[in-house]
Amino acid sequence: MGKIIRILSIACILWYIGDYTVLAQAGKSKSHNISIAISEVALLDLESISSSAISINPISPTEAGNALDFSMATNNQIWINYSSITGLTEPQRKVSVYVDGAIPDGVVLNVIASSYSGNGNGKTGISTGKVKLSGQVRNIITNIGSCYTGDGINNGHLLTYSLELDKSNSGYGNLNFDESTTISVTYTLSDNN
Repeated sequence: MGKIIRILSIACILWYIGDYTVLAQAGKSKSHNISIAISEVALLDLESISSSAISINPISPTEAGNALDFSMATNNQIWINYSSITGLTEPQRKVSVYVDGAIPDGVVLNVIASSYSGNGNGKTGISTGKVKLSGQVRNIITNIGSCYTGDGINNGHLLTYSLELDKSNSGYGNLNFDESTTISVTYTLSDNN
């Protein structure tokens, strides 16, 4: 009987130690929750090689009988930079452009956004090609997802402006030397809706 009591006592002690070890092991780790929130981002900036105020003018002829030369009436000094974090309901954004002010009679002002280049990352946008500028809002870059272009010149999309003779409605006949004007060109980053 003494042996049985000793065996039972040893069994009880081992059971107690084993149970304590399980409890001690359960108490060695803890956990907590972490909440992660990604903020919506929609930022656009224009970066310039020299100044964001540019001039585009045709070259006057030096010989009687020749026309204004529009071949060099271009400018490519401004870059579009943007940062975008899109959501599940609106997974794409676009950049649109419009002009505030009147473009002089007889000419057409166009702009082209280059393909993306730079030090950014993500789903950068796609140029829509040549856009005739007017007071009507037009898309210039589409399919922008969550991305960033990089900041400053040589990042994003290079804008190339070109001034052309309006070949419709006697364009050359509508030119007036006293019709110089300054217009404002506005770019907007927005959802694709």
